[in-house]
Amino acid sequence: MPVSFTRSVVIILVTGLTIFFTRLIPFLFFPPGKEIPPTVQYLGKVLPPAVIGMLVVYCLRGVSLTNFPFGAPEAISILIVSVLHVWKRSNLLSIGAGTVIYMLLVQTVFAGS
Repeated sequence: MPVSFTRSVVIILVTGLTIFFTRLIPFLFFPPGKEIPPTVQYLGKVLPPAVIGMLVVYCLRGVSLTNFPFGAPEAISILIVSVLHVWKRSNLLSIGAGTVIYMLLVQTVFAGS
């Protein structure tokens, strides 16, 4: 279904305003010089690893260890991400390289599965 020009502009404006205000809210609640509450500091420390853990589980939920390729592309990619991250400490490098390697593996080496 084609979307009219007016509707497209409204969607873009609403999306832009939503992003702008969600980026602005932390600065309103926690201005420079004001101490950040301990609860927010705690959440800032524990939520990133928890979210990464949930993403790993979500990404691996469909892997079958009983059917070919037995999770090999995923295991190889996880190994590459882990080694690169420990070695270089670069999220962008480790995640990007892991994604590229995984895509190459599933589209070439394990393409017949």
